[in-house]
Amino acid sequence: MPGAALTPFSYAILALVGEGGTGAHDIVQLLRRGTAYWAAADSHCYAEPKRLAGLGYLTAERGTGKTRDRTTYRLTAQGRDALRAWLVEPTPFPRIQDEGAIRLLAASSGADDEALLASLTAVRADLDAIAADLDANEQVGLEPPHRLRYLRLVHRLGRSVVESRRAWLDEVEAELGGGASAPAGGAPGLAGGLLAIFLAPLVASLIQLAISRSREYAADEYAARLIGDGMPLA
Repeated sequence: MPGAALTPFSYAILALVGEGGTGAHDIVQLLRRGTAYWAAADSHCYAEPKRLAGLGYLTAERGTGKTRDRTTYRLTAQGRDALRAWLVEPTPFPRIQDEGAIRLLAASSGADDEALLASLTAVRADLDAIAADLDANEQVGLEPPHRLRYLRLVHRLGRSVVESRRAWLDEVEAELGGGASAPAGGAPGLAGGLLAIFLAPLVASLIQLAISRSREYAADEYAARLIGDGMPLA
């Protein structure tokens, strides 16, 4: 029945399939690039669309691809209704695993501040890569019109989160850079930044997901112009 047997991952699959339809291989590629907001085994990405098709949330159309047969999944009315109903439900606080936060919380066990600082600030390279992806994506300008305003909001939030994390890392460097160990009660300034630590990975992943979906759309559109065939993913 509608709404039965759906998990958060089920809704992620429904969202990735979207109105244009897509295949399980494309979903796997999206997740492999680190663009999804949680990890999933490849086998689950192939199994879940089949399961949802069996439950009536997706259709499965078998066709011939360039090198192998391809199954394209599309939303059914039942799947679309389920996705729309889920979209307006209260969003819970995200389940996040952040090693940086745990390292700080465990630092009172005797960590060397210099080594800890090197560990925490190594993420700056990831922040630079995310910012570069945002720059490149906004320059392409090939986002599907019906998704443009949502992507813009994600990009804006993404930039604010990247800058917030960078500012927090500056605070970490100022606090730990002198080499003095933090007091047993913890450092109030750093504690104030823990929220940013927990939120940043989730939002960064959502940004990259939006970026990847836009690029998938652009790539398929270009391929369709070249070969006269193609199936946009977005």
